[in-house]
Amino acid sequence: MPLYLSKFSYTPETWARLTSNPEDRGKAAQAYIESVGGKLHGFWYAFGTHDGYNLWEAPDNVSMAAVAVAISGGGALSSFETTVLMTVEETLEALRKAQQIQYRPPGT
Repeated sequence: MPLYLSKFSYTPETWARLTSNPEDRGKAAQAYIESVGGKLHGFWYAFGTHDGYNLWEAPDNVSMAAVAVAISGGGALSSFETTVLMTVEETLEALRKAQQIQYRPPGT
């Protein structure tokens, strides 16, 4: 199954709610991805541009997109970005296919 890395940030209101009522949101994230047949590999909070990161496994892009849309539509986040992660083998295959493409830079 494909892996996905998500970066998220909470709204100030969400931080206020979590401060008043602390809870492990990793358990919620696990339930969301499992509902589409996936798996949560990690849930971390961080300092910096984003408040946290998730590493997910999902059956396909549509399933992961469904989870992302559901979470994003909930209103608790100010940002949510998901990146599809590729294996080394997939990247090597893409590099081999790229050799067959006759790219021409603009204006040449």
